[in-house]
Amino acid sequence: MKTIAFLGSPRKDGNTELLLKEAIRGVEETSGGDVAIFNLNLMNIKPCQDCGGCEKTGECIIDDDMTKIYPEIRTADRIIFASPIFFFGLSAQSKAMIDRCQSFWCEKYLLKKPIPPGKYGRKGLLIVVGGMRKEVGVECGDATAKAFFRTISVGEHKVLSFLGVDAKGAILNHPTGMKDAFEAGKNLVSL
Repeated sequence: MKTIAFLGSPRKDGNTELLLKEAIRGVEETSGGDVAIFNLNLMNIKPCQDCGGCEKTGECIIDDDMTKIYPEIRTADRIIFASPIFFFGLSAQSKAMIDRCQSFWCEKYLLKKPIPPGKYGRKGLLIVVGGMRKEVGVECGDATAKAFFRTISVGEHKVLSFLGVDAKGAILNHPTGMKDAFEAGKNLVSL
């Protein structure tokens, strides 16, 4: 079973990264496989130009680090997406990568060639953490993630969210945060 993970936080060793690492530990201890991690903040991903270049082929014409991500998304059985909540939404790094998946949208809906479910089916996990205490940030972030997951033929995903967690490393003081992330990773790859 192939699992990939996207880190959408610009803050090194911040709450989002700590939660993602714990979820990955749960995946690796359960499945025995390694997880490929894409740190979106360190990648050269140009925003979607809405140029229409992918409409006839389902392939983006921009040549940047997304060329490393596309085949990984296509062949993954499990996908973890971790992002902080900024202004009631996913981070800019997260959104830039998601927007570049317009090529998968064209492939699925215009060309009628969705990504096949594979041997294990395709499932996702969204991990979000933010300083605000209002659920609307989680709801908005999940709406974007839902569109992303649906576009790449991930029919079901779980959401793990933590609000009121802002200072770097504050998630370590949350009574269940790290345990919840570990369990979410384990559950993601359990058949």
